[in-house]
Amino acid sequence: MTRVRRPLALAGVAAVLVLAGCSGNQGAPSASSEGYAGQAVPAQQPNAGKTAQGPAQGQGQTGKPADANAGVPAAQPGVTDRKLARSARLDLTAPDVSGAVSRAHDIAVGVGGYTGQEHVVPATATISLTVPAERLDSALDQLAKLGTPTTRELTTQDVTEQVVDVDSRLATQRASVERMRALLAKANSVSEVASVESELTTREADLESLQSRRNALAGSVSMATIAMTVTAPPATPAPPEVSGGGFFGGLGNGWAAFLAFGGGLLTVLGAVLPFAALFGVPAYAVWWALRRRRQLAPAVPEGPEAVVE
Repeated sequence: MTRVRRPLALAGVAAVLVLAGCSGNQGAPSASSEGYAGQAVPAQQPNAGKTAQGPAQGQGQTGKPADANAGVPAAQPGVTDRKLARSARLDLTAPDVSGAVSRAHDIAVGVGGYTGQEHVVPATATISLTVPAERLDSALDQLAKLGTPTTRELTTQDVTEQVVDVDSRLATQRASVERMRALLAKANSVSEVASVESELTTREADLESLQSRRNALAGSVSMATIAMTVTAPPATPAPPEVSGGGFFGGLGNGWAAFLAFGGGLLTVLGAVLPFAALFGVPAYAVWWALRRRRQLAPAVPEGPEAVVE
């Protein structure tokens, strides 16, 4: 009996193992599900879910290493290429005004510039100098050594927007002129030619005006102007002479005071004399006429009137 039960127990254990193996094979992934037959399936890493959800730290969305300056905003294009119009004013005092002006000419020419308007008188001079903008500071330093600076001003104007606006309008106006020239080439009648030529002339004039403005802006950016004034220092008054003491010193001081008094008196008389001549002569004539009239009048007897018998 025992021998019969043992084979049955072994058969039952074998059946259980077969069923367990079949169930394990059904839960395992097939090779065809990977896309490549026979390719082994790698074991799933603990952080695989996190990697699938987003890019790894320090990488961009494309999987490339992120730039260290990715958080810094890029510089605006053209910020460093500004169009600046510079000018300066320099006032100084120098004993030799003409010599300072002559040396200012040499300095302007030496830095690649030239001189403009100029006005020179013995005690002061004004001169306009034009120098390259990049050498303006150097020219000012050299000019300041010609005397004693009293005023030094530097002015900078940003004309970038004006240059960009003029360039844009120039491009548009050139295209407009080209279109009008194309229409003029296709005109068939005299009236069409006259109409197109009139409009073309107007647009060409506008184009030349814009070009002149563009050239002026370019000149103000490339060259800087210096308004310079040179003034002679004021003359120092001589100290008054001090006379010595004693009798002769007192005599000299008295004589000087007398001369000053006489000079003042003569000044007053000179100021009064025109008025005296204007009013004195008529007054003297009236006085003389009255006195003459009194002398010619008959004498009046004094005392009680005489009794006629």
